[in-house]
Amino acid sequence: METQVHPVRFQRPERVKIEQLKEIGSATLSAELKHKAGIRNSHIVGPVTQEKGRVIGGPAITLQFMPIREDYYEDKSEYQEVEKQLHRHALYLAEAGDIVVVDARADMQSGVFGEMMLTYLQGKGGEGIVVDGVVRDSQPALETGLGMWVRGFTPNYHIQTGIFPFSVNCPIACGGRLVFPGDIIIADDDGVVVVPLQLVDDIIAHAGTHKDWEVFSKLRLSEGGDLRKYYPLTEEAQQEFEEWKKTHKSGG
Repeated sequence: METQVHPVRFQRPERVKIEQLKEIGSATLSAELKHKAGIRNSHIVGPVTQEKGRVIGGPAITLQFMPIREDYYEDKSEYQEVEKQLHRHALYLAEAGDIVVVDARADMQSGVFGEMMLTYLQGKGGEGIVVDGVVRDSQPALETGLGMWVRGFTPNYHIQTGIFPFSVNCPIACGGRLVFPGDIIIADDDGVVVVPLQLVDDIIAHAGTHKDWEVFSKLRLSEGGDLRKYYPLTEEAQQEFEEWKKTHKSGG
């Protein structure tokens, strides 16, 4: 079987930019990607958080699974020559702050990673995983402290049933969304969004302003303000917001 591992060619942004995107949150990012970049849907559908309140963000290292076809792939070779296990290579490429994003075809029977693999990623400083599929060793996997957005868990290992790792660090379709290596993944309780790497600076600028006025708007609504005036802001409310900003820092 031909090994399909592609080197990292993207440049990771400064971590402070990732933290800004995490602070903005998936809901605002999704809206801003639609309004400012025309990306109708940036939401990876299927994987859900395994720890309420957790937020992760980082560049994507991608891993693609395919259906097993026996004339092309025999699972016995992976355990005779472990470096043929391509899911290992996704972890080799990952650096501190990265998120491993896996197209596992929404398969609910093949545990993409288990305790040892996830412990290795945690030890490297990985931010977490997003898997359109499942992982195994649920309790020790969760105890690694990695952020984990998956469809669920299984006792099966990664090639036990019907899929196998096919390509590392290539464009993938995860949860119905196109993900390029290096795209920035932001995941929270609302879900997982994909921010194209080349749009990071523009989205931070626009979404940061959006976040600020939403803080102001929520404050006024909590005080009994009129929804018609404060969401979205009318011209009068916008002027009030500009005055409010002079004495309040971003985020509250």
